[in-house]
Amino acid sequence: MNRRALLASGLAGGVAAVGVAGQAGAQASASAGTLLAPRPPMGWNSWNSFATTITEAQARETAAIMRAKLLPFGYDIFTVDIQWYEPAASSYEYNAEPVPAMDGYGRLIPAPNRFPSSAGGKGFAPLAADVHKMGMKFGIHLMRGIPRLAVKKNLPVLGTPYRAQDIADTNSICSWNPDMYGVDMTKPGAQAYYDSVFKLYADWGVDFVKMDDMSRPYDAHAPEIEGAHKAIRNTGRPMMLSLSPGETPVIRGDHVRQYAQMWRISDDFWDDWGMLEAQFTRLENWNPHRRPGAWPDADMLPLGLLALGKRDTRFTPDEQRTLMTLWSIARSPLIMGGDLRHLDAPTLALLTNRAVLAVNQASTDNQPHFVEDGTRIWSARPEGSQDRYLALFNTTDKPKEVGIALRELGKAGTVRLRDLWTGQDAGTASGHVTRTVPSHGAALYRLT
Repeated sequence: MNRRALLASGLAGGVAAVGVAGQAGAQASASAGTLLAPRPPMGWNSWNSFATTITEAQARETAAIMRAKLLPFGYDIFTVDIQWYEPAASSYEYNAEPVPAMDGYGRLIPAPNRFPSSAGGKGFAPLAADVHKMGMKFGIHLMRGIPRLAVKKNLPVLGTPYRAQDIADTNSICSWNPDMYGVDMTKPGAQAYYDSVFKLYADWGVDFVKMDDMSRPYDAHAPEIEGAHKAIRNTGRPMMLSLSPGETPVIRGDHVRQYAQMWRISDDFWDDWGMLEAQFTRLENWNPHRRPGAWPDADMLPLGLLALGKRDTRFTPDEQRTLMTLWSIARSPLIMGGDLRHLDAPTLALLTNRAVLAVNQASTDNQPHFVEDGTRIWSARPEGSQDRYLALFNTTDKPKEVGIALRELGKAGTVRLRDLWTGQDAGTASGHVTRTVPSHGAALYRLT
């Protein structure tokens, strides 16, 4: 049973458990017209926990925990983030002169000292196959462009008479990472290079590619966004494309949702209240551009143990609930970033509340309501129901009454409220819903 059927069967009480679909589910071919991401993607990414340093042993340990604790709730995309090809990766900093592992055609491959099963040209195929056997999809991070080392060596472009120096744009560089040059898509051989890269990763069994340095400046990189999209289609494998980082300009919403399944709307999001408060406006601005198969991405969930095990999240419990409530009601992808090897009970409970996850995965007519300063309010409808979801947020430094007139939600008379975080009856309301919300906190209700 797919996620849509499972969700439909469990909407009355929240999200139903997502069963293990097995390897066939991860590798199923997309038929004509099938959306790669009909609902906001859910999963785990290594960046918040491991920076550039994750190893195969750590990846396998984490994937096993994810299968046991998060997959039953729909988190099914396991992603190895940046510099899996860098033998000497050590932190959140990047080596000034990287020597990435790559094949003879300038395509990045896993560093064998960190991913031993990749030796002998196997790449990520063994790890991806084992992740598929767990019932999950396998994702990797990829920087825009072609490795600078490939350009220095002037390696050939697979299947063409061209070489790296023929297609590289050495003036197109990432401001924060030294690994790559951009690819000049007007040059012969440029599309063939991207085709060769994604063909290799499709052969490994990759299901999800987080492609970085793509969105800023957006217009300058748009040809490579289109090139990556075309290369994925040319493989014949249904791979989701996630663009990073922000700020993707809202005025390019029609373009980005044509070529990617999700795209970042901000720079890296971390456990800082100021960053969280700023995401309200971004999600409000992007709301008209969200649709099934195309999701504005407010970035990963920095919860639990973070930053190479150096600290726990700085978000207070109320701020953590605000984070999950906002991402859910605005239907942002839910990608956990914390170290699953140290997953504590409160964080697990936050991530696996079925009623809250149903808001993220199975709601429609999601919209913000502008009432007064210091508050944020969103509403939505459960799929197949005339009920309403209502999210109340207090962005001030003190407890505050937050409320909205029922007529703004298309309701009249008396409604009954159910608190989705506690699962408890929260009384009734007539004419107006008002509740006291803690500082930096949130409340989430279903109105019947």
